[in-house]
Amino acid sequence: MYIAQELRKNNIAEYLLYMWQVEDTIRAFGCSLGRIRREYVARFDYSDEQKEEELDWFGNLIRMMNQEGCREQGHLQINKVTLQMLAELHQQLLESPKFPFYNAAYYKVLPFIVELRSRGADREENEIETCFNSLYGVMMLRLQKKEITPNTEHAVKEISTFIGMLADYYKKDKEEGLKFE
Repeated sequence: MYIAQELRKNNIAEYLLYMWQVEDTIRAFGCSLGRIRREYVARFDYSDEQKEEELDWFGNLIRMMNQEGCREQGHLQINKVTLQMLAELHQQLLESPKFPFYNAAYYKVLPFIVELRSRGADREENEIETCFNSLYGVMMLRLQKKEITPNTEHAVKEISTFIGMLADYYKKDKEEGLKFE
């Protein structure tokens, strides 16, 4: 909860990836708050009060996952909404002549997006979701200490730069408001 709050304020892209990891962590513990308490939160260097707040947060997420039917797979509605907001901002940035560097970054990663989609990615997902799925997939491979090809490393570096730019624009829009016209 504390990490999520900080990431949401400072970097929406890192926040979303973190929340996807939290969803998978909950699944790894069988959506059991008792197991999360004993095997996960107990290891945190938090006060008892902070641990209880963290457990309340996990409990709420578990409840939402049960209600929204994403116990086994998929994402919580709150995370889908965040992704949709980023996709909408992406579209606004592309359509505005005021953001040529963003446009250039997008066209630099577009071949990677096209390639990822041709490899069987969900045709229904938008381009931003494709980027996040690739970043998350590589993050999981790294956690599992699996090999990542140089081509994949290059693609992920470019996608990461592009998504970082989108996250920066998101933060600027929230703090100051972007002018698209």
